[in-house]
Amino acid sequence: MRNVMLRCLLAGVLVVLGAVTVVVSAEQEKAASAPAPAAAPSGLPAIALAAGVKHPFLCADNGNGKVFVVSADGKVEWEFPAGVPQDVWRLPNGNYLFSHTRGVKEVTPDAAKKVVWEYKSPDKTEVHNCQPLPDGSVFIAECGTSRFIEIDREGKIVKELKIETQGGTHRQFRLARKLPSGHYLAALNGERIVREYDGDGKVLRTIQVPGDPYAALRLPNGNTLISCGDGHKVIEVDPQDKVVWSLDENDLPGNPLRFVAGIQRLPNGNTVVCNWGGHGHVGQQPEVFEVTPDKKVVWQVDDYKTFKTISGIQILDVKGDVTQGEIPR
Repeated sequence: MRNVMLRCLLAGVLVVLGAVTVVVSAEQEKAASAPAPAAAPSGLPAIALAAGVKHPFLCADNGNGKVFVVSADGKVEWEFPAGVPQDVWRLPNGNYLFSHTRGVKEVTPDAAKKVVWEYKSPDKTEVHNCQPLPDGSVFIAECGTSRFIEIDREGKIVKELKIETQGGTHRQFRLARKLPSGHYLAALNGERIVREYDGDGKVLRTIQVPGDPYAALRLPNGNTLISCGDGHKVIEVDPQDKVVWSLDENDLPGNPLRFVAGIQRLPNGNTVVCNWGGHGHVGQQPEVFEVTPDKKVVWQVDDYKTFKTISGIQILDVKGDVTQGEIPR
Protein backbone atom coordinates (compact mmCIF):
# COMPACT_ATOMS: atom_id res chain seq x y z
CA MET A 1 0.00 0.00 0.00
CA ARG A 2 1.30 3.42 -0.88
CA ASN A 3 2.63 5.34 2.03
CA VAL A 4 1.02 8.49 3.36
CA MET A 5 2.61 9.57 6.63
CA LEU A 6 0.52 11.59 8.95
CA ARG A 7 1.38 13.49 12.11
CA CYS A 8 -1.19 14.64 14.60
CA LEU A 9 -1.14 17.03 17.53
CA LEU A 10 -4.00 17.95 19.88
CA ALA A 11 -5.30 21.52 19.96
CA GLY A 12 -7.75 23.60 21.98
CA VAL A 13 -9.81 25.92 19.81
CA LEU A 14 -12.79 28.17 20.46
CA VAL A 15 -14.64 29.54 17.42
CA VAL A 16 -17.17 32.26 18.15
CA LEU A 17 -19.40 33.92 15.52
CA GLY A 18 -16.89 33.20 12.79
CA ALA A 19 -14.00 34.92 14.56
CA VAL A 20 -11.29 32.69 16.03
CA THR A 21 -10.36 33.12 19.68
CA VAL A 22 -7.29 31.12 20.63
CA VAL A 23 -6.91 29.60 24.09
CA VAL A 24 -3.37 28.36 24.69
CA SER A 25 -2.21 26.92 27.98
CA ALA A 26 1.36 27.03 29.25
CA GLU A 27 1.62 23.31 28.47
CA GLN A 28 0.50 23.92 24.90
CA GLU A 29 3.03 26.73 24.47
CA LYS A 30 5.75 24.40 25.69
CA ALA A 31 4.59 21.67 23.32
CA ALA A 32 4.55 24.07 20.39
CA SER A 33 8.21 24.90 20.94
CA ALA A 34 9.24 21.27 21.34
CA PRO A 35 10.84 19.33 18.47
CA ALA A 36 8.45 17.69 16.04
CA PRO A 37 7.51 14.08 16.89
CA ALA A 38 9.24 11.27 15.07
CA ALA A 39 7.76 10.23 11.76
CA ALA A 40 5.66 7.09 11.56
CA PRO A 41 7.56 4.00 10.37
CA SER A 42 7.71 3.63 6.60
CA GLY A 43 5.50 1.06 4.92
CA LEU A 44 2.42 1.86 6.99
CA PRO A 45 -0.89 2.94 5.46
CA ALA A 46 -2.37 6.30 6.31
CA ILE A 47 -2.95 6.19 10.09
CA ALA A 48 -4.74 8.74 12.26
CA LEU A 49 -2.64 9.29 15.37
CA ALA A 50 -5.44 11.34 16.91
CA ALA A 51 -8.95 9.93 17.04
CA GLY A 52 -11.06 10.66 13.98
CA VAL A 53 -8.46 12.49 11.86
CA LYS A 54 -8.44 10.70 8.51
CA HIS A 55 -9.40 12.13 5.15
CA PRO A 56 -10.01 10.77 1.67
CA PHE A 57 -9.00 13.41 -0.86
CA LEU A 58 -8.81 14.46 -4.49
CA CYS A 59 -5.62 16.23 -5.50
CA ALA A 60 -3.74 17.80 -8.39
CA ASP A 61 -0.08 16.77 -8.44
CA ASN A 62 1.32 19.11 -11.05
CA GLY A 63 4.87 17.81 -10.62
CA ASN A 64 3.74 14.30 -11.54
CA GLY A 65 1.25 15.50 -14.15
CA LYS A 66 -1.62 13.56 -12.59
CA VAL A 67 -4.90 13.95 -10.74
CA PHE A 68 -5.33 11.44 -7.89
CA VAL A 69 -8.17 10.19 -5.69
CA VAL A 70 -6.81 8.81 -2.43
CA SER A 71 -8.64 6.86 0.28
CA ALA A 72 -8.55 7.77 3.97
CA ASP A 73 -6.05 4.92 4.37
CA GLY A 74 -3.68 6.39 1.81
CA LYS A 75 -4.44 4.13 -1.13
CA VAL A 76 -4.63 5.62 -4.61
CA GLU A 77 -8.08 4.66 -5.91
CA TRP A 78 -8.11 6.58 -9.20
CA GLU A 79 -5.69 8.61 -11.26
CA PHE A 80 -5.69 10.47 -14.56
CA PRO A 81 -2.86 12.12 -16.54
CA ALA A 82 -2.99 15.89 -16.93
CA GLY A 83 -0.46 18.48 -18.00
CA VAL A 84 0.25 20.64 -14.92
CA PRO A 85 -3.12 20.19 -13.17
CA GLN A 86 -3.95 22.83 -10.56
CA ASP A 87 -7.64 23.12 -9.61
CA VAL A 88 -9.71 20.00 -8.82
CA TRP A 89 -13.35 19.32 -7.93
CA ARG A 90 -15.57 16.33 -7.27
CA LEU A 91 -18.92 17.20 -8.79
CA PRO A 92 -22.34 16.24 -7.38
CA ASN A 93 -22.66 13.64 -10.16
CA GLY A 94 -19.43 11.99 -8.96
CA ASN A 95 -17.30 13.12 -11.91
CA TYR A 96 -14.00 14.93 -11.48
CA LEU A 97 -13.44 18.39 -12.95
CA PHE A 98 -9.90 19.74 -13.18
CA SER A 99 -7.81 22.37 -14.91
CA HIS A 100 -4.63 21.70 -16.84
CA THR A 101 -2.26 24.02 -18.70
CA ARG A 102 -4.35 24.22 -21.85
CA GLY A 103 -7.90 23.81 -20.59
CA VAL A 104 -10.35 21.95 -18.37
CA LYS A 105 -11.70 18.39 -18.39
CA GLU A 106 -14.54 16.54 -16.69
CA VAL A 107 -13.85 12.81 -16.34
CA THR A 108 -15.95 9.93 -15.02
CA PRO A 109 -14.76 8.20 -11.81
CA ASP A 110 -15.14 4.65 -13.13
CA ALA A 111 -12.53 2.48 -14.79
CA ALA A 112 -13.50 3.84 -18.21
CA LYS A 113 -12.33 7.35 -17.24
CA LYS A 114 -14.40 8.90 -19.99
CA VAL A 115 -13.90 12.59 -20.79
CA VAL A 116 -17.50 13.85 -20.85
CA TRP A 117 -16.80 17.58 -21.14
CA GLU A 118 -13.76 19.57 -22.19
CA TYR A 119 -12.61 23.11 -22.87
CA LYS A 120 -9.46 23.67 -24.91
CA SER A 121 -7.90 27.09 -24.53
CA PRO A 122 -6.41 29.04 -27.47
CA ASP A 123 -2.73 28.97 -28.41
CA LYS A 124 -0.36 30.94 -26.18
CA THR A 125 -2.66 30.73 -23.17
CA GLU A 126 -2.57 28.99 -19.79
CA VAL A 127 -5.37 27.78 -17.51
CA HIS A 128 -4.72 27.39 -13.79
CA ASN A 129 -8.25 27.30 -12.42
CA CYS A 130 -11.78 26.10 -13.00
CA GLN A 131 -15.02 26.25 -11.02
CA PRO A 132 -18.33 24.42 -11.54
CA LEU A 133 -21.32 26.80 -11.42
CA PRO A 134 -24.95 26.15 -10.38
CA ASP A 135 -26.30 26.13 -13.95
CA GLY A 136 -23.81 23.46 -15.06
CA SER A 137 -21.42 25.87 -16.76
CA VAL A 138 -17.75 26.27 -15.80
CA PHE A 139 -15.94 29.46 -14.83
CA ILE A 140 -12.33 29.95 -15.95
CA ALA A 141 -9.84 32.79 -15.52
CA GLU A 142 -7.73 32.40 -18.67
CA CYS A 143 -4.15 33.65 -18.80
CA GLY A 144 -2.85 35.11 -22.05
CA THR A 145 -6.24 36.36 -23.15
CA SER A 146 -6.61 37.90 -19.67
CA ARG A 147 -10.29 37.16 -19.45
CA PHE A 148 -12.97 35.60 -17.27
CA ILE A 149 -15.17 33.19 -19.21
CA GLU A 150 -18.17 31.01 -18.41
CA ILE A 151 -18.67 28.01 -20.69
CA ASP A 152 -21.88 25.99 -20.92
CA ARG A 153 -22.30 22.24 -21.34
CA GLU A 154 -22.23 22.56 -25.13
CA GLY A 155 -18.85 24.29 -25.00
CA LYS A 156 -20.24 27.75 -25.83
CA ILE A 157 -18.78 30.80 -24.08
CA VAL A 158 -21.88 32.36 -22.54
CA LYS A 159 -20.08 35.16 -20.69
CA GLU A 160 -16.74 36.87 -21.27
CA LEU A 161 -15.11 39.71 -19.33
CA LYS A 162 -11.79 41.24 -20.34
CA ILE A 163 -9.71 41.88 -17.22
CA GLU A 164 -6.84 44.35 -17.08
CA THR A 165 -3.68 42.68 -15.82
CA GLN A 166 0.04 43.39 -15.90
CA GLY A 167 2.95 41.11 -16.73
CA GLY A 168 3.30 38.02 -18.84
CA THR A 169 0.90 35.19 -19.53
CA HIS A 170 2.12 32.79 -16.84
CA ARG A 171 1.54 35.13 -13.92
CA GLN A 172 -1.73 36.82 -14.77
CA PHE A 173 -4.04 34.60 -12.69
CA ARG A 174 -3.86 31.62 -10.39
CA LEU A 175 -7.10 30.52 -8.74
CA ALA A 176 -10.25 32.58 -9.23
CA ARG A 177 -13.79 32.08 -7.95
CA LYS A 178 -17.25 33.32 -8.85
CA LEU A 179 -19.05 34.20 -5.62
CA PRO A 180 -22.76 33.57 -4.86
CA SER A 181 -23.25 37.33 -5.15
CA GLY A 182 -22.21 37.18 -8.81
CA HIS A 183 -18.91 38.91 -8.04
CA TYR A 184 -15.54 37.41 -8.94
CA LEU A 185 -12.53 36.96 -6.63
CA ALA A 186 -9.15 36.41 -8.29
CA ALA A 187 -5.51 35.97 -7.28
CA LEU A 188 -3.42 38.14 -9.60
CA ASN A 189 -0.19 36.28 -9.05
CA GLY A 190 2.27 38.60 -10.74
CA GLU A 191 0.84 41.79 -9.24
CA ARG A 192 0.85 40.50 -5.64
CA ILE A 193 -2.80 41.38 -5.15
CA VAL A 194 -6.22 39.80 -4.82
CA ARG A 195 -9.05 41.62 -6.55
CA GLU A 196 -12.82 41.45 -6.28
CA TYR A 197 -14.82 42.40 -9.38
CA ASP A 198 -18.54 42.91 -9.89
CA GLY A 199 -20.48 40.93 -12.47
CA ASP A 200 -19.42 43.35 -15.21
CA GLY A 201 -15.71 43.21 -14.41
CA LYS A 202 -15.50 46.49 -12.46
CA VAL A 203 -12.88 46.46 -9.69
CA LEU A 204 -14.59 46.67 -6.29
CA ARG A 205 -11.73 45.86 -3.95
CA THR A 206 -7.97 45.31 -4.06
CA ILE A 207 -6.20 43.41 -1.28
CA GLN A 208 -2.43 43.82 -1.06
CA VAL A 209 -0.76 40.44 -0.46
CA PRO A 210 2.64 39.72 1.19
CA GLY A 211 3.67 37.42 -1.62
CA ASP A 212 2.46 36.21 -5.01
CA PRO A 213 -1.05 34.94 -4.24
CA TYR A 214 -2.18 31.54 -5.42
CA ALA A 215 -5.71 31.26 -3.99
CA ALA A 216 -8.30 33.54 -2.43
CA LEU A 217 -11.46 32.12 -0.85
CA ARG A 218 -14.47 34.00 0.50
CA LEU A 219 -15.41 32.34 3.79
CA PRO A 220 -18.94 32.00 5.21
CA ASN A 221 -18.15 34.67 7.83
CA GLY A 222 -17.33 37.21 5.09
CA ASN A 223 -13.56 37.06 5.57
CA THR A 224 -11.14 36.20 2.77
CA LEU A 225 -8.55 33.43 3.12
CA ILE A 226 -5.45 33.88 0.95
CA SER A 227 -2.48 31.63 0.21
CA CYS A 228 0.54 33.80 -0.49
CA GLY A 229 2.67 31.61 -2.75
CA ASP A 230 6.37 32.33 -2.28
CA GLY A 231 5.44 34.75 0.50
CA HIS A 232 5.48 31.55 2.62
CA LYS A 233 2.30 32.57 4.37
CA VAL A 234 -1.48 32.16 4.70
CA ILE A 235 -3.59 35.12 5.79
CA GLU A 236 -7.24 35.64 6.63
CA VAL A 237 -8.47 39.21 6.28
CA ASP A 238 -11.75 40.78 7.33
CA PRO A 239 -13.88 43.02 5.03
CA GLN A 240 -11.70 45.99 6.04
CA ASP A 241 -8.53 44.09 4.94
CA LYS A 242 -7.36 43.65 8.55
CA VAL A 243 -5.43 40.41 9.09
CA VAL A 244 -7.36 38.42 11.71
CA TRP A 245 -5.39 35.16 11.38
CA SER A 246 -2.15 34.16 9.74
CA LEU A 247 0.16 31.21 9.36
CA ASP A 248 3.79 32.16 8.90
CA GLU A 249 6.77 30.36 7.40
CA ASN A 250 8.18 28.85 10.59
CA ASP A 251 5.07 28.58 12.77
CA LEU A 252 4.83 24.78 12.43
CA PRO A 253 7.74 22.56 13.53
CA GLY A 254 8.48 20.12 10.71
CA ASN A 255 6.26 22.00 8.26
CA PRO A 256 8.10 25.10 7.06
CA LEU A 257 5.92 26.90 4.53
CA ARG A 258 7.31 26.87 1.02
CA PHE A 259 5.19 28.01 -1.94
CA VAL A 260 1.72 28.00 -0.38
CA ALA A 261 -0.71 26.83 -3.06
CA GLY A 262 -4.22 25.34 -2.76
CA ILE A 263 -6.16 25.76 0.48
CA GLN A 264 -9.46 24.56 1.95
CA ARG A 265 -11.24 25.77 5.08
CA LEU A 266 -13.01 22.90 6.85
CA PRO A 267 -16.31 23.17 8.79
CA ASN A 268 -14.43 22.70 12.10
CA GLY A 269 -12.37 25.84 11.42
CA ASN A 270 -9.19 23.99 10.44
CA THR A 271 -7.34 24.86 7.26
CA VAL A 272 -5.88 22.38 4.77
CA VAL A 273 -2.78 23.72 3.03
CA CYS A 274 -0.93 22.48 -0.05
CA ASN A 275 2.72 23.17 0.79
CA TRP A 276 4.01 23.05 -2.78
CA GLY A 277 7.67 22.05 -2.87
CA GLY A 278 8.66 23.41 -6.24
CA HIS A 279 11.31 26.11 -6.54
CA GLY A 280 13.88 23.88 -4.85
CA HIS A 281 12.06 22.24 -1.93
CA VAL A 282 10.75 18.92 -3.26
CA GLY A 283 11.00 16.22 -0.58
CA GLN A 284 11.90 18.59 2.24
CA GLN A 285 8.50 18.81 3.99
CA PRO A 286 5.04 17.20 3.88
CA GLU A 287 3.10 18.01 0.72
CA VAL A 288 -0.19 18.79 2.50
CA PHE A 289 -1.25 19.40 6.09
CA GLU A 290 -4.31 20.32 8.14
CA VAL A 291 -3.77 22.94 10.81
CA THR A 292 -6.03 24.17 13.62
CA PRO A 293 -6.68 27.88 14.24
CA ASP A 294 -4.15 27.76 17.09
CA LYS A 295 -1.56 26.30 14.72
CA LYS A 296 -1.40 22.61 15.59
CA VAL A 297 -0.97 20.11 12.76
CA VAL A 298 -3.52 17.30 13.05
CA TRP A 299 -3.15 15.58 9.65
CA GLN A 300 -0.59 15.60 6.88
CA VAL A 301 0.42 13.92 3.63
CA ASP A 302 4.11 13.09 3.39
CA ASP A 303 4.52 10.53 0.59
CA TYR A 304 7.11 11.31 -2.04
CA LYS A 305 6.93 7.78 -3.43
CA THR A 306 3.45 8.52 -4.73
CA PHE A 307 3.30 12.31 -5.05
CA LYS A 308 5.70 15.05 -6.02
CA THR A 309 4.20 18.56 -5.76
CA ILE A 310 0.53 18.71 -4.81
CA SER A 311 -0.88 22.11 -5.74
CA GLY A 312 -4.62 21.62 -5.28
CA ILE A 313 -6.82 19.50 -3.04
CA GLN A 314 -10.42 18.77 -2.11
CA ILE A 315 -11.07 16.89 1.12
CA LEU A 316 -13.76 14.39 0.17
CA ASP A 317 -15.38 13.71 3.56
CA VAL A 318 -16.69 17.29 3.74
CA LYS A 319 -20.38 17.49 2.86
CA GLY A 320 -21.66 20.17 0.51
CA ASP A 321 -22.47 21.01 -3.10
CA VAL A 322 -19.44 22.54 -4.79
CA THR A 323 -21.64 24.07 -7.50
CA GLN A 324 -23.39 26.11 -4.79
CA GLY A 325 -20.16 27.33 -3.19
CA GLU A 326 -20.77 25.24 -0.08
CA ILE A 327 -17.16 24.00 0.19
CA PRO A 328 -14.68 26.91 0.48
CA ARG A 329 -11.63 25.79 -1.45
